[in-house]
Amino acid sequence: MAAPDNLLRQQTSPYLLQHADNPVHWRPWGADALAEARATNRPILLSVGYAACHWCHVMAHESFEDPETAAVMNALYVNIKVDREERPDIDHLYMSALHALGEQGGWPLTMFLTPDGDPFWGGTYFPPEPRWGRPSFRQVLHGVADAYHAQNEAIQKNVGALRRTLAAASAARPGAMIGPEALDRAAATLLLLNDPVHGGLRGAPKFPNASIFRFLWQNAFRSGMQPGQDAVHLLLQRMSQGGIYDHLGGGYARYATDAEWLVPHFEKMLYDNAQLLELLALAHAHSPDPLYAARAAETVGWLVRNMRAQAIGGLSAFAASEDADSEGEEGKFYVWTEAEVDAQLGPDAPAFKAAYDVTAAGNWEGHTILRRVTPPGDAAAEERLARARAVLRTARETRVRPGWDDKVLADWNGLAIAALARAASVFGHGDWLQLAAGAFDFIHAHMSTGDGRIQHAWRLGHVTAAGMLDDQAAMARAALALHEATGDVVRLDQARAIVEAAETWFADAGASYFTTASDAADVPFGAEGRPRTPADNATPSGNGLMAEVLARLYHLTGETRWRDRAEAALTAFSGLGDSLSAAPTLLAAADLLEDGATVVVTGAPNAPATQALLAAALAAPDPAVTVLRAGTPDAVPSTHPAYGKATGGQAAAYLCRGGVCGLPLTDPAELTRRLQARAPVLSPLG
Repeated sequence: MAAPDNLLRQQTSPYLLQHADNPVHWRPWGADALAEARATNRPILLSVGYAACHWCHVMAHESFEDPETAAVMNALYVNIKVDREERPDIDHLYMSALHALGEQGGWPLTMFLTPDGDPFWGGTYFPPEPRWGRPSFRQVLHGVADAYHAQNEAIQKNVGALRRTLAAASAARPGAMIGPEALDRAAATLLLLNDPVHGGLRGAPKFPNASIFRFLWQNAFRSGMQPGQDAVHLLLQRMSQGGIYDHLGGGYARYATDAEWLVPHFEKMLYDNAQLLELLALAHAHSPDPLYAARAAETVGWLVRNMRAQAIGGLSAFAASEDADSEGEEGKFYVWTEAEVDAQLGPDAPAFKAAYDVTAAGNWEGHTILRRVTPPGDAAAEERLARARAVLRTARETRVRPGWDDKVLADWNGLAIAALARAASVFGHGDWLQLAAGAFDFIHAHMSTGDGRIQHAWRLGHVTAAGMLDDQAAMARAALALHEATGDVVRLDQARAIVEAAETWFADAGASYFTTASDAADVPFGAEGRPRTPADNATPSGNGLMAEVLARLYHLTGETRWRDRAEAALTAFSGLGDSLSAAPTLLAAADLLEDGATVVVTGAPNAPATQALLAAALAAPDPAVTVLRAGTPDAVPSTHPAYGKATGGQAAAYLCRGGVCGLPLTDPAELTRRLQARAPVLSPLG
């Protein structure tokens, strides 16, 4: 049995290390903690959070740092602390259990388990004293422990019901291929939730929900229905001028607590900014806007300055997050008083205050969260505001910075790499492409296994969590994005290798994919409890991303095996019917497979005419476009519908869709026009 002490000091997760000095006898998740619970016949108190989580910090200060509360926890429970970003599989399992209990999810997640790891009751944040109609945390601790020992039959009944519910939630829902009608129904459902005034989904709190809006964007190209595109433009414009955006340092916060994007929960997550960067690029490709270009450049600037994790051999990937709190206060690093702005800007202060909603009373708890409330002015006025922002950013750098979670997560980095590759093409930043390639190479070098899998988490020279489906799918997608952007066939080979490893370790008999690998040794419930979901959350689902990867491989190679696998992955969940609206990434993959286009560009690779056509193709606003370079006659696979078109070295672009390629296009402007909408392929060639 482990010594009665806090064992988190031996961990590398920044979140776990935040709790290493608690008087609670925390254990990390693992077989040893479960064995201790069985040996002592004590229930498990599982606490799940993450380093940038404000309410996690609140509960830690109120309860986990309190000696009296800790003494109760230590006497009655085996206490396990989990970093949800390091172990999203454990978090998903127990968050699903909480939802099955009819409770609203969130973090910190507080679950009570049997010594075998079965959940039987739970909640999220509990206050130190009875408040808001909720019992105190100590009342909960005593009540649950008493129930566990005195009402074992009821506990076991609850455990059995939850097991059955979780197993049903992880089951496949096979059906027919997802067609246009299903896509239109989902789009209509999601558009009804759209806020026509402030953008995003209606109500508060307000999250970016990037997967939903990316699907609406893509579906608008297929259907010709403009509201999907309008919804994305409105989302980006409102968010990019609101308080959820950091107007001094770049980057978007995780969500806003209000309905107008004013008051953020100030933490910044890599995954949000990656997905929003991709949306900015798509929107700018469709309708160029200086606002999109500025926010993209500022967000990448934030990534470069603040989010580069430990470098090895000149390569580095991106860190996970920046905290909401500094000096124990949420948002303290980011907010201003009018007096502070006046002192820093002097005579330039009035114009800045009018533009960014700075008043004596403030717009949040007596302080001001900067948001842009005036329309753009002339060039001279905007330059003055830019100088003022630079002055304030310099002043802000003297403050105590929020905490930084510098662990590298492969799935979130995969999203960032793909976004950077697209943004590099749309905004003309070759350095962003190099940044993306460096992050990919770091992960491939330091977080891959001998059997081709990508591991999930890395920090301080060590892999700290095994790879999951999302890691394989996001990194394979990133490799394909780099392949299309650069033409490097090594990237295509890397994507294939990752997919083949996923087939071996995550696939369910050639259909959908489980979240965890078949050899995962520390996931509760064994094989019957392996989670599997098509639904997106704050990040796209692994099944949805993998379906996209398979569809892209099919369009790039013409090999029917990839189409067959994509169809199997899609039809494994198509029986969900109207519930498919919760899986927008999967729906977008179905559209890509059935109606996606491939632009095949021929000609000498470095010739200006070839480069101009490639630039037009790579800047397509429709996500359901793949780009294949054909600099030599043998560059196009014999299985591809464009096979045989790359002759003579002439720079030309062939737009292929549905197994048919159109006549060669030599004018980049005409190619751009064709890619602005899904016009039928004209004058097909035999």
